[in-house]
Parts: sequence; structure tokens; C-alpha cells
Amino acid sequence: MRVVCVNRFFWPDHSATSQLLADLAFHLAARGGAVTVITSRQRYDDATAALAPREHERGVRIVRVWSTRFGRAGLFGRALDYLSFYLSAFVALLFCVRAGDVVLSKTDPPMLGVLAAVLARVRRIHRVSWLQDVFPEVAQAAGLRAARGTVGRIVCSVRDWSLQGATNVVLGEWMKSLLQARGVSSLVVLPNWADGAAIWPLLAADNPLRADWGLAGRFVVGYSGNLGRVHDSSAIIDAAHRLRNDSSVVFLFIGGGKESDALRRAVSLQRLPNVVFRPYQPREALAHSLSLPDVHLVSLRAEFEGMVVPSKVYGVMAAGRPCIFIGDEDGEVARMLHEGECGVTVPATDGSALAAAIITLRDEPAFCRAMGEAARRTFDARFDLPVALARWDQVLAQAVRGDL
Repeated sequence: MRVVCVNRFFWPDHSATSQLLADLAFHLAARGGAVTVITSRQRYDDATAALAPREHERGVRIVRVWSTRFGRAGLFGRALDYLSFYLSAFVALLFCVRAGDVVLSKTDPPMLGVLAAVLARVRRIHRVSWLQDVFPEVAQAAGLRAARGTVGRIVCSVRDWSLQGATNVVLGEWMKSLLQARGVSSLVVLPNWADGAAIWPLLAADNPLRADWGLAGRFVVGYSGNLGRVHDSSAIIDAAHRLRNDSSVVFLFIGGGKESDALRRAVSLQRLPNVVFRPYQPREALAHSLSLPDVHLVSLRAEFEGMVVPSKVYGVMAAGRPCIFIGDEDGEVARMLHEGECGVTVPATDGSALAAAIITLRDEPAFCRAMGEAARRTFDARFDLPVALARWDQVLAQAVRGDL
């Protein structure tokens, strides 16, 4: 099988979309597939990075195309980065793709599936759209005016057109229902995953980061990864403020993102002594960084339910830690935590409920530990890397046969 993948970020980048695509691409290459990845020369958190234009890694051919480098600070610069990547990626597709290939497009930048749909007019290809979010609805929910009105309706129609005739992989049942309501067919639910061989439960006494980061003897409430526009930080700030005089509890934030900057400003303004920040950790260090907290926070603003599923929850479950989900109690993550008995949900913006949930877990260590153990059992059964890759093998084979 020849597979050509398109996404703006790829190995060795640390962002979630690039790591997930790397897992799949390296797996397909190891099974004897001819795999090409068309990507940018940047890193998610470093627009100035200059990765090699051509590279081979673990059997995968990597084609890194030119694009502008304004980064994520401004919408206009980001739009130019998107546009230049679209153009360069389409040219690369024309040269790389031949009849019978599978073209797998992700959603960074949004609407990448349109390139594959246009290409299908001149090449007999099999298309797979892997939707990590639903655009432009996610931009509309974020309040982006340019995504609303007539422009928004046109973009929705183009998106729907691009998904017809493709195998469309979505992350959850809510996302599937949203697209079904738009008339999109050939939808298959494949959740994201984590690597249970690389991330495993560690006891506090066996984790060197506890001492290295000065957190020994504390009840650590963690947040790992991107804290962006779709996440709610107000409840977290409120809870940290309410617990500021409780020296037994500390909030640990590992990563970055737009809301992370706002969180840092709030912590500084309120002079909160119980909040610690650390940068993104390399993938090989995740077993330590994800098992350091006693409980993890996962957040999603209610208006984004069905459009986004936070993938960080799978790494948390792999580490054998419970989650406190801040968001819709009927949402995808909340239901999963409830069914697996591996976490609790508090309403978005409710810092009082969040603080109370943290204290309950701190004061009931057996209950907290039991939820963590249940999280790992649920992970092993549903979200471990081998389970996910086996599902992907089936979906790709069905896409080539036209069974979906």
C-alpha cells in the first residue's frame, strides 16, 4: 500500500497531531508500506525552525515544503502561513501521488481535505480525511467573525463537498453526529491514543521529577499539553485562588498555549504561590511527567463539544491517573470517565466545584488510587497504541476496497 500523508507538523515535532501521525506513518512503513509525509519545515512552537526539506526516518519519506513563518501570534500571519502551506503542499502532492495511492489528510491547517478532493479530479486515488476538529464550526464557536455569515456557509459547503467520496475518520460520536447532520457519509469513529509501552504508572517514590521539581510531599494537580482557545482556564484560576493557602496542594502546568499565557498573567497578578509552570517535555520523558501529578485536569469549553476531543486524556489514562474534566457533563470525555469510573466532571467556569473535587481526591487517597487503576484498565482495553493501529489497518484496507 502506498500512503501519502499531509499535515503541517510531523516528527520530530512534539505537538499532538504530529505525534499521532508519526505513530501511524512509522507503523505503516514497518509493515512494508511505502509512506510519504508532506509537511512543513517548522515546529509547532517554533515558526523559525528550519527542518531539512528532505529526510527519511524509519522507512518514511518526509517532504518538508516551504511556507511563510509568521507563527501563531496573529490571525493574519497565521492565515498567510496556512495559505502558503496549502499551495506548497498541493504542488508536492501533484509530484508525489500516483493512481491508486491513499492520500491521508489531517486538519492542520484546516480544510486540507479540499486539496485531496481537488487532486482526486486528476488522479484516481483513495482519500482518507482524519478530522482532529471540525472547521469552520470550531472557529465560529471561538468567535472568529470571518468564519461566520456568508463566508462561513461557503466554507462549510466546501468542507462538506471535500468529505464526500472520502473515508472520514472522526474522534467521537458527537463529531460523527455533527457531520451526519450536514449530510456527510462514510464516517468512522477512531479515538486518538497514547503509547502504553512508553507511558506507564509510576509510584510517587519512584518518580525522580517529584524531587527535581520540588514537589515531594505535595498533592499535585497537573495539566499537561496545550492550553488553548477551546479550553477553559477560568475555573482553574479560581480553584488555585481558593486553595492558595493550602500548602498541601500545588498546581503544575506542563506545556504552553494561548490560554497558558493568560494563566501566567493571572497567577502573577494574584500572586498565587501554589502554581508551578514547566515547559513541554520530550516524548521520552512523558512516563515521568504524566505520572507526577496525583490527578490531572482536562478542559473543554462546552460550546466546543462535538468539534474537539482533548487527546491529552489518553496519556493521563496510560499513566494510571484519574482526571477531573472541566466541561459538559454529557460530553464525550465526561461520559468516558463516568463509564470507566476513572474520573469526575465539574462544570466549566465553576472554580468552587473544581476546588472541592481536588480536596475530595486529596483526602481520599484510596479512592483516587482506585480511579487511577481503572483509568489504566480502560486505556489498555480501548486506547493503547496497538489497539488503535489495528483499527487503522482495518480502516485503510476498507478504504482501498471501498467497503466504507
